[in-house]
Amino acid sequence: MMLDNLQTQINDGQGTMLGWALESDELSHIAETMVAMANSNGGTVIMGIDNKHIVGVYNQQEASDYLIEAALSTEPPLIIPVPEIVEVEGKILVMAQIPSGMPHVYAYEGKYLRRRGEKNVPLSPTSLRRLMIKRGEMDYEVGIAHEATLDDIDWDKAEAYAHNLNGFSKKDVEDVLLKRGCLVQYRDDLYPTNAGILLFGRDPQRFFVTGDITAVRFAGQTMSDTFNRQDLTGTLPEQIRRAETFLVDHLRKSVTIGDKMRREETFEYPMEAARELVINAVAHRDYSIRGDNIRMFIYSNRMEVFSPGGLPGPMTLQNLRDERFSRNPIIVQVLADMNFIEKLGYGVDRVIDLMRAKNLREPDFHERSNGFEVVIYNALGDARQLPDGSISFDGVYKGQAINERQEAALAFLHTSNNSRITNGDLKELFGDVHPETLRRDLADLVTKEILVKLGQKRGSYYMLKDKASELNEFDED
Repeated sequence: MMLDNLQTQINDGQGTMLGWALESDELSHIAETMVAMANSNGGTVIMGIDNKHIVGVYNQQEASDYLIEAALSTEPPLIIPVPEIVEVEGKILVMAQIPSGMPHVYAYEGKYLRRRGEKNVPLSPTSLRRLMIKRGEMDYEVGIAHEATLDDIDWDKAEAYAHNLNGFSKKDVEDVLLKRGCLVQYRDDLYPTNAGILLFGRDPQRFFVTGDITAVRFAGQTMSDTFNRQDLTGTLPEQIRRAETFLVDHLRKSVTIGDKMRREETFEYPMEAARELVINAVAHRDYSIRGDNIRMFIYSNRMEVFSPGGLPGPMTLQNLRDERFSRNPIIVQVLADMNFIEKLGYGVDRVIDLMRAKNLREPDFHERSNGFEVVIYNALGDARQLPDGSISFDGVYKGQAINERQEAALAFLHTSNNSRITNGDLKELFGDVHPETLRRDLADLVTKEILVKLGQKRGSYYMLKDKASELNEFDED
């Protein structure tokens, strides 16, 4: 909290992320506020304020120790940074910061609280369970699927899985599923877990109404009445396979003739990257959320994959590439057994590398209030389609600044009938501009590795570099 903004925040009063206390307050009051903030989005507890009035503390060391004692009295103990001592209006205040994204779910004397405005309120059973799952305190996967019995397992699928599984000396199917966490023993009987139904159930959507994928291909860059939609249901492996089929059927592709007259298809996104996004969403979504499902929306310039549930455990947008944490380790393990994914968890890195390899923009990652979204862009990722059907790049192409003449040249090359542009073509668009200026504009796009120049002298022309590569029209060496 910035000191120059502290007085304003105090005047605004206590809130979701700000609370205060006096040295004379009960330890329980301070500890409960800390717990509530830790179970929410963090915040600051300031000692030395009474009803918006800055009164300060009598002994700053004792006040600091009191805040630490309150933090350590929670269950589990709340580890916070050393309290900060500040001076405001000549008075000493002691501030304890509760970071956001704490790794556990915290309680004080058995009370699980969250912050609502300036109050500490109990977490409802549903909210508590969801927070525990999110922070890795409880595995939803291993819970017994409600009202499910062994008859709800598709044993043909389970047997095929067990038969192909290495590392088990005994291939008894029930034993394999029990060890993998797809079955659980309760008293003397076996029951399917949530993971077991999702992976091997006869009718998973009977138990998980929104445990599917909505796949839609829209005609333009926004939602419209022109679209193709499929609801991809079944077990998780079946959903992944059906999503792959949808991608093959609905991603735009170009056809080229390669070496030895071999026909080659190139999708608008690396197929491996698109597939990886779907698999990550299936493997890591929060299946305890019943009101939403995975969404795979494909637009003319981008593809969005949304998965219910925020980033799990210690994962944040900042450490997404470096941190490894799985909300659903059983599902991840079984999908890895089936060769859908690598258990190592390098999905995000792989998508980024695949997009870079195709000279496409890196993915965007967004943490929404109810889930996590990844967006990848095709070669038109910087473009927008105008009402008249023409294309605008708004002065930027693949992260590089372009002037209006260069933008016109690139828009020309992105229309369906134009794969090449010459100095003369650009001159027709800008008749009042000196030819040398136009030549330099095209040469600059070559320097930026957006275009390549082909042909000789008067027969020379320019093509998009990635398009020329696909057509084998030039040798980068």
